[in-house]
Amino acid sequence: MSEQPYIESRGAQKDFLYPFFLFHMGVFGGIAFYQAYFSNEPSFSVIYVFGGFGIYCYLLFYKLIFGRDAVRWMFINAALGIWGIYNELGLLLGFTGRSLADYSVVHHLVPFTYYVLYTFLLRQAVIDLCGARNDEARRRRVEHAYIAISLLVYTALYFL
Repeated sequence: MSEQPYIESRGAQKDFLYPFFLFHMGVFGGIAFYQAYFSNEPSFSVIYVFGGFGIYCYLLFYKLIFGRDAVRWMFINAALGIWGIYNELGLLLGFTGRSLADYSVVHHLVPFTYYVLYTFLLRQAVIDLCGARNDEARRRRVEHAYIAISLLVYTALYFL
């Protein structure tokens, strides 16, 4: 069987796909974020079992929908984007008078992973909304614009 992603090989219903997953992941990621940072006594077994199972399921769906190569690039981009993730989550916690340094590393693993999954999905949605999935030149322009806008946002957050 070919390794062609569902979204390209079968013309996935993008009108349903992105809103569903953006909402679904927003809810589950929000719960994981709340459990890790705002519950009085976070239970790491609950966070890792609940969050880990969700992350595993999302990765399976991502591989099926977008393909193995896109998921591989998600992890490459995540490694490059740690600075941005750190700044955005730092800003969100800053609204409550907290910082990332107030928590141990184990608090950050599940929320950071959900954040990576969410931004990956957002990037895929931008590619499709701009009609760039099957047009290589347009996709390159959209990806460059996405990177430029992301860097501008991350830099602005850094200085806030």
